[in-house]
Amino acid sequence: MFNDEMLPIVTDSGTVTGKASRTECHNGSMILHPVVHIHLLRNRMLYLQKRAYTKDIQPGKWDTAVGGHVQYGDEPVESALREAYEELGITDGLKLELIMTYVWRSEREQEFIYCYKSSFRDAVSIDNDEVIDGRFWTQEEIEKNIDSDIFTPNFRDEYKKIRRKLFPV
Repeated sequence: MFNDEMLPIVTDSGTVTGKASRTECHNGSMILHPVVHIHLLRNRMLYLQKRAYTKDIQPGKWDTAVGGHVQYGDEPVESALREAYEELGITDGLKLELIMTYVWRSEREQEFIYCYKSSFRDAVSIDNDEVIDGRFWTQEEIEKNIDSDIFTPNFRDEYKKIRRKLFPV
């Protein structure tokens, strides 16, 4: 689908040092490349998307509202807004606040993650090639299921790191 995308290669601090194809980054090479996540909040509820079954990584699992690669030459915020449009049809109304950056490693790849949050009141229009379902979850629903297999491992890990920033007491 997007195998010819060129992605930046970055250091553990996010400094761009080169570029590689999406295929190279996902083939087990462990090339560190940047991605963006957006957590959408409404009335103390968090929007999650269910990944399409055709996705090459974690198909059919619930995940962050918006997630995607930073394209080579783009700033992370540009990529985040592009992904919000592609996955959920969001064209405006997002005021992104950077929560944190961190490195995520799996058996297959490693990513430098720019983690954002934003309040969002409008409707979403999911792209069924990317996302098969989406809805707002209460904190209690997420907490009850956080260690189950319905969420991607990356979402589970990230949520545990940022839950206090999403749902302050």
